[in-house]
Amino acid sequence: MDLSNFTTLQNLESAFGGESMANRKYLFFAAVARQLGFSDLAKLFKETADQETEHAFTHFELLHPELVVKDAAVLTDEQKREIISRCLSLAIEGETYEYTTMYPEFAAAAAHDRDNPAAEEFLKQAQESNDHANTFRAAAHRFGLLKFIENYHADRYTEALEVLNGGEPVTRVVSADPQTQKWICRQCSMIYDPVTGDPDSGIAPGTPFADIPDDWCCPICGASKKTFKPLEEKVTKLLGG
Repeated sequence: MDLSNFTTLQNLESAFGGESMANRKYLFFAAVARQLGFSDLAKLFKETADQETEHAFTHFELLHPELVVKDAAVLTDEQKREIISRCLSLAIEGETYEYTTMYPEFAAAAAHDRDNPAAEEFLKQAQESNDHANTFRAAAHRFGLLKFIENYHADRYTEALEVLNGGEPVTRVVSADPQTQKWICRQCSMIYDPVTGDPDSGIAPGTPFADIPDDWCCPICGASKKTFKPLEEKVTKLLGG
């Protein structure tokens, strides 16, 4: 499926959100029906919730085909680690968005409306999302699964070692083209690539860093946009004939 069509991408995300919400809603209804003694209705709500889960999974597989596992037995250990690394990265990104943006904004709106119980609940959930994000980060680092960050540091360490051993320093430059110029978070080394964008945060593929809203945050550590700096990339040397 071609996810470069941003409208289709947004529609898929909305469909996934709707089916996911329906699943949790019907499970709640099933619990209520069970408490009230309506066992047949409880069963009906539970069965429907399971169907909504399958619908949501189908949408999510279209959104993230890189996570679809058809036969785990044929995957290498490296491929398995890449898939689970992506799962953890998406989990961190989602929880980070919740505690840095979503719940604080909801709490502020509730406070403005003088709905203190709602504001307190949103702030409580923000803290829990922060805890969840930290738990996922700890798991990712414990298993060495944030590969794109670890590889960046490994490359820099390797270059430094080569220079110490008498090698030539690697030439790095910042791309002058906003459409390809990458930016790196100074706090966690997450790299923003405008070619792929950040669709999970609403940033379409092909979006230059300068065009990202100022309230956008690093999907990995939650740092603000101003924490990023242009990424210096290796200059490919051409061999002469």
